[in-house]
Amino acid sequence: MADTTPLIPLPRSAARLLIAAGAVATIASTFMSWTWTPDFPGDLTVYGYPAGLQVIALVAGLLTLLFSLTLWNVRGLRRLNPTGATTPYLFIALSGFAVCWYTALAIAVDLGGLVNLDPGGYVAVVASALPVLGALALPRPGNGARHYFTKPEQPAPARPLTGWTPYAIIIAGIALGLLAFTYGIGISPDESETFIGFSLLVLFAAWALVHAGQLDRFSALCAQHKGFATTAAFVAAAIFPFTQSDDHNANLGVNILIFGTVALGLNIVVGLTGLLDLGYVAFLGVGAYAAALVSGSEYSRFAGTQFPFWAAALVGMAASLVFGVLIGAPTLRLRGDYLAIVTIGFGEIFRIAVNNMDGTSGPDITNGPDGIPAIPDLKILGFDFGDQHAVAGATLGRFANYFFLMLLITALVVLVFTRAANSRIGRAWIAIREDETAAVAMGINGFRVKLVAFALGASLAGLAGTVSAHVTYNVVPTPYQFAGSTPPNSAFLLAAVVLGGMGTVSGPLIGAALLYLLPEKLTFLQQYELLAFGLALVILMRFRPEGLIANRRRQLEFHETGQLDVPDSPELPDSTVGVTKAGA
Repeated sequence: MADTTPLIPLPRSAARLLIAAGAVATIASTFMSWTWTPDFPGDLTVYGYPAGLQVIALVAGLLTLLFSLTLWNVRGLRRLNPTGATTPYLFIALSGFAVCWYTALAIAVDLGGLVNLDPGGYVAVVASALPVLGALALPRPGNGARHYFTKPEQPAPARPLTGWTPYAIIIAGIALGLLAFTYGIGISPDESETFIGFSLLVLFAAWALVHAGQLDRFSALCAQHKGFATTAAFVAAAIFPFTQSDDHNANLGVNILIFGTVALGLNIVVGLTGLLDLGYVAFLGVGAYAAALVSGSEYSRFAGTQFPFWAAALVGMAASLVFGVLIGAPTLRLRGDYLAIVTIGFGEIFRIAVNNMDGTSGPDITNGPDGIPAIPDLKILGFDFGDQHAVAGATLGRFANYFFLMLLITALVVLVFTRAANSRIGRAWIAIREDETAAVAMGINGFRVKLVAFALGASLAGLAGTVSAHVTYNVVPTPYQFAGSTPPNSAFLLAAVVLGGMGTVSGPLIGAALLYLLPEKLTFLQQYELLAFGLALVILMRFRPEGLIANRRRQLEFHETGQLDVPDSPELPDSTVGVTKAGA
């Protein structure tokens, strides 16, 4: 029998009082001065006006207070924690504790000692510790610390929502995600301390929502209203450029979409078909170079030739498709590590080949290391993507224009991915991934099915490459390698798929956003980012091997029967889940 004795022996009334009082005191501390000098990022010297990390601590305090009210049986708020577990209270309390204590340590390190803390800083440190003590005074989830990381049993399904309620909840959830994303992307790279504090808040708050069962319920609600949820997500993405005054943030957004779209193409190969492709970024390069050659650059081998965008996009896709077939046809009879080695070789061959096609070491096609610069901006139906445009009272710059174009392409790729995954050949891909020998014995042509996946994934990467060539103005060989200091490269693309969740639609997009934003905002990690991401993947594989956004089948594979109640999801047919559960 599990021992639920609290780690701190206090009455329940005292525990909930500690949580609520600590949350209120944390909120109050954010209206005080935390340091005497404005040299620390965010200027935390002003009384009555939270800024920088104080705003993040304020949000953490409000969330802690909101969760603490469920312990007081406040009417209507018990739905915040439908599982009734005690772990959500601990994780939401840790969000404020982590932000406040991190800020105090950062002030001491950056400014030279704790003497630089003002009274508000000390109040925040003490106040944020009280909810943690209160949460530890609640009954434990079980024996050992590992139970704090184990997802509790899910509550009984909530009663069906009627009318506009489910749509309102979906809109509110997506709007909250947009708010968090715009705030995070708007933090300057010079304020890495603020971004770290923001990341701590998001991490612990998301952890609390997972243990409270809220994310599962929201996922199930989105699955029930898939069309509306998908449309709302793309509308929220379209609103993003209007929330930014700096076009650089729109540049980050368009690169995230390019990175995420390529990761979705790789998800077909890795997530659905189970083929380990470690040279996939080469297909992005093939599409970019093919489009650059016919897009009107004066440095192109075919200078003077300028195809319209739709034709250049088809050229990039066709070139990547051809290379996908040429590489896949002789190699896809290999499996596992042998296929991975061959794909690494293809990626390196592509990079070395375009590096040598300079007219000296090889034919004059790609200008070698100099690449193809001066690629002109797109013009579609008289709309110049290089000019600023006033829309709805907002001025949209060059990168915002390309963001909208890439958003349409991402929507197209998502449509192709979902339709292909739910089609007959998509079922064949999944069968090949699960057991190729059994699939072939059931009459599936394994080689043909894998070649189609390889070719489709390559063509989608080539489509993204055509936009990438115009966004960056030039195409050079450097980025198209297995691993490097900046994404996209094959290692980061594979990490985005694994981190986000193999076989899902939203997983690679979220994984790409995280892997692109973190090096951009945490500049001090750029020399160690491969080490940092390696450690992150190890931790992820330990606690959530199915990825941040889980495919239902993979959840059932990674968790023992009876330990996981998986919500409905469009990623896997219900009939197949029933068979999988029966065989688990």
